[in-house]
Amino acid sequence: MRALGGLWDTTRGMTVLRDAGYTPNEKHVRRTYRRLAEAGLLTKVQDRPVQYRVESGAV
Repeated sequence: MRALGGLWDTTRGMTVLRDAGYTPNEKHVRRTYRRLAEAGLLTKVQDRPVQYRVESGAV
């Protein structure tokens, strides 16, 4: 995510995972974003539709 940068929403997360050979569902992507935000790696920037951005100091 850090290498790609920009804003991340459910659609983008699903697309990236599909391109990598996975078959994600929306619920999984949203849950993963919430966990990454709780860990301080993402910041929620919009509620509806939900969008996150990668924290600049994230590894």
